[in-house]
Amino acid sequence: MENLRQRAVTKLNAIFVKLFNNILRIEEKSLTKNEFTDLSLREMHVIEAIELSDRHTMSEIAKQLKITLSTLTTAVNHLVSKGYVMRQRSSGDRRVVYVSLTEKGKAAHTAHMQFHGKMVDRVMDMLSDEELSALMSALDKINNYFIQKYVL
Repeated sequence: MENLRQRAVTKLNAIFVKLFNNILRIEEKSLTKNEFTDLSLREMHVIEAIELSDRHTMSEIAKQLKITLSTLTTAVNHLVSKGYVMRQRSSGDRRVVYVSLTEKGKAAHTAHMQFHGKMVDRVMDMLSDEELSALMSALDKINNYFIQKYVL
């Protein structure tokens, strides 16, 4: 039994590392195949966070992305200069900065979500219903473990 667990540790670690790196490379490569070639993957994830944010304040988005406000400010500055994001100060409190996507930013987000949809569809197509159910259950448990263990 111990030998099986040792092999599993090695195998699972290799799978996690390869899967994570492969998904990142596939995402980066997808950006070079559409009209949004001027975006980095990190910038695309900032666009996604802005679109999915409830309040659209810089502070809330930085918190959601688990990055510092200064790191987000740098990314947003680049996205503003590229025409993907608009910035507006609150009229009630000038310290509060709201960001939103331009039409170009919304189009980039839509294209990225379509990419994710196709990627998930292709994975689902190769699995039986039982395999899909087991995969979702296992990944959900793994994700919850990481969230609880590392307070993500």
